[in-house]
Amino acid sequence: MKIKSNLVKATAAAALTVAGFATVNAVNPSSSAHVQAATTRVKINYVPGYGINVWDNYNHGHFTGNRLQHGSVQTVLDTKIDDQGRTWYMLGENQWILAQYTVSADKKVKSSKSVQAAGDASSILALAKAQLGKAYVWGGTTPSGFDCSGLVQYVFKNAAGINLGRTTYDQVKDGVSVSMNNLQPGDLLFWGSAAAPYHVGIYLGNGKYIHAATPGQGVIVQSISSYFYPSVAKRVL
Repeated sequence: MKIKSNLVKATAAAALTVAGFATVNAVNPSSSAHVQAATTRVKINYVPGYGINVWDNYNHGHFTGNRLQHGSVQTVLDTKIDDQGRTWYMLGENQWILAQYTVSADKKVKSSKSVQAAGDASSILALAKAQLGKAYVWGGTTPSGFDCSGLVQYVFKNAAGINLGRTTYDQVKDGVSVSMNNLQPGDLLFWGSAAAPYHVGIYLGNGKYIHAATPGQGVIVQSISSYFYPSVAKRVL
């Protein structure tokens, strides 16, 4: 009887293990543990009545046969950039979608502007930090290489669906001006004149910002200092 009891326990444990594996890798995870591990949520933004393909890899993957419908909300577990400079979101094991067909889910479901901005900012900061160490390339707008405004344009477009101008002269015209004493993560910092700044970075919080600095430094994080102090801050979220 003891052997039979142990066998039943082992079988039940194995069943729970398999069930847990299936839950973790579902496209629409419902378990609280899975949601807590997620970094952000996105909404499929394609064509009403149609869906986007789910691929088994972000680099040269194959179509899994599954499609996600326009308007459905998905939980993003990881973000990757393929060798063509495109951003992909991982929804589960061997389940990837192109970020360009999504928008932040928090934009529609949150009621206040401050909460909405926080949701967008987390996605922007995550994608910006994923570019750390990338090369500085004059005129660069992809992970192959960025200049300062190219990095800002790429991150805001791919993380939040916000289309900013290509140059610092254009980007400084977007959003509203904010005090340097009232900065929030995701704000844009500019150096130079308010009308024609020569440099831009993304504020991370705690006095730090990320930017494509120089050809010798690439994309790095630095602290705001009196030696290199921003002249203008804009909030576009």
